[in-house]
Amino acid sequence: MATEKTYDALIVGGGHNGLSAGCYLAEAGKQVLVLEALDKVGGMASSGYLLEGAPQHMVHPCALDMMSMRVHPRVPAELQLERHGFRQIELTPGYVYLHPDGTSLVFWRDPEKTAAEIRRYSPKDADAFLSFIKVVFAFIDMAVPMMRVDPADKNLGAKFAAFKAALRNRKLKPELMALLTGSAYQAAQEHFEHPVTISAMCCLTGLAGPITADGSGIYYALLGFLHRFGVGRVVGGMQTLSNAMAARLRELGGEVMTSASVAEIIADDHAARGVRLADGRTFYAHAVIASCHPKVALELVTPGRVDKRLLTRMAHAPANAHGASPLKVDMALRGQISLKRFEAKRGDGLDLRRSCLLIGTTEAVLENFRASARGEVPTLPYLTITAPSAVDPSQAPAGQDTVYLYPPAMPTQPREGWHAIRERVTQQVIDQASEYVDGLKEYEIARRMEAAPDFTQRLNTVNGCVVHIDTSTMRSNKFRPAYGLGGATLPVRGLYFGGAGIHPGGGVNGMPGRIAAQRVQRYLGKAERRGTTQSSFVMAILAAWGVC
Repeated sequence: MATEKTYDALIVGGGHNGLSAGCYLAEAGKQVLVLEALDKVGGMASSGYLLEGAPQHMVHPCALDMMSMRVHPRVPAELQLERHGFRQIELTPGYVYLHPDGTSLVFWRDPEKTAAEIRRYSPKDADAFLSFIKVVFAFIDMAVPMMRVDPADKNLGAKFAAFKAALRNRKLKPELMALLTGSAYQAAQEHFEHPVTISAMCCLTGLAGPITADGSGIYYALLGFLHRFGVGRVVGGMQTLSNAMAARLRELGGEVMTSASVAEIIADDHAARGVRLADGRTFYAHAVIASCHPKVALELVTPGRVDKRLLTRMAHAPANAHGASPLKVDMALRGQISLKRFEAKRGDGLDLRRSCLLIGTTEAVLENFRASARGEVPTLPYLTITAPSAVDPSQAPAGQDTVYLYPPAMPTQPREGWHAIRERVTQQVIDQASEYVDGLKEYEIARRMEAAPDFTQRLNTVNGCVVHIDTSTMRSNKFRPAYGLGGATLPVRGLYFGGAGIHPGGGVNGMPGRIAAQRVQRYLGKAERRGTTQSSFVMAILAAWGVC
């Protein structure tokens, strides 16, 4: 059954990037329909009351921290999201590293304050940190201008800004090249000496991937973002952001349809023509944006319309290719967590409950990724812990907490299979977290766990990869997701990627959607000009014949 209406653009996927694309196109006067397979918008940027037995405890099944959108603030500003309920607050401090011996290291927004934390362990490391952060900031100053634009454009302004940053930091070139070509682990070993400092750096950069891989030095962008832009949280939960985008889209005349699973992106020899849903309904459009994983998108295209070489190239694009995937445990508590051992040792009255806590050691980070690559469950504790309700009490009943446990590296495909080890691994994570945080076991009401297969099924991604394509220098800019698939055109005219699988990558920021919308606007503009030219030509002939 086909609809009579033809849209300017159909968007496959109602995550925040799909909604971002829809808003920009609708604001430009285009007729837009966003199609989301789940029963609500948001995708990875969602939250809700998902715990059986704890109907008043809000959990975030995927994204929680707002760092990436603080790097790209133009999206919420341009889309006027605050008018629709979006508001964020900054975590102060954002991240705190907890060492097994009861000591802690706070990553403050101010690098000088972070250096003061490090100085408690090693004056030499503190001085080294202040030198190292200059190198990281130099990289940020060169990278961010290009991260904020479409890599397919000329971007003379952004390139000039990056060039000025490079010129300004030319004396740091040797250190920059060592950082960008080496590993995150190597950089930590090069610059620091105390095990607490090194462990803190390894735990932070391990959030982006294996720290021993060449090129993983770019993971220190996390450190730069933390200090330059800070860490935020959405008041009312991440769903508030996605709902604000959907409200803005509808205000601009766009449409959103949930529980609408796309079975095919319809294409003929010339271009994309629309989509067919799993229930048989068909919608037509002049352009299609796929905000889902790019491999999933190409496999949805009418068979035979995408060259086999490109399908193969996309199939080999790395998605948790190192064998590790995050695991997520959400908990509802009848009380509030505390960190008495760590706060007592600090003695400065800092409330650690309000921060994102990094748990682990250098050895644990290395072991977690290596064990996962072998298909084994890691044994050493490496995870992040945070209580969203500590920052926003509206997310749990008064005097109670929700807790977010996130081990960055668990086997994507464990030898025993996730069905056989789910409960055991969930309990292991809670046990490990309980060694650092008080109240998890005593106050537990309910729990919920998701591993790689769950992310794959629920979020329609590949191999459980929440950023679609692994972060690396060879999968950035126009090389993301793969050579020949990261520019302004795809093998099917009128089809565009618009999710985390394209520049600038993963994280909640809305920029891939913004870039996709700009590309579609140019495409539709060219089509309109072609149509106008053809119409004028026909009218001229008819006039010459005396018909009009």
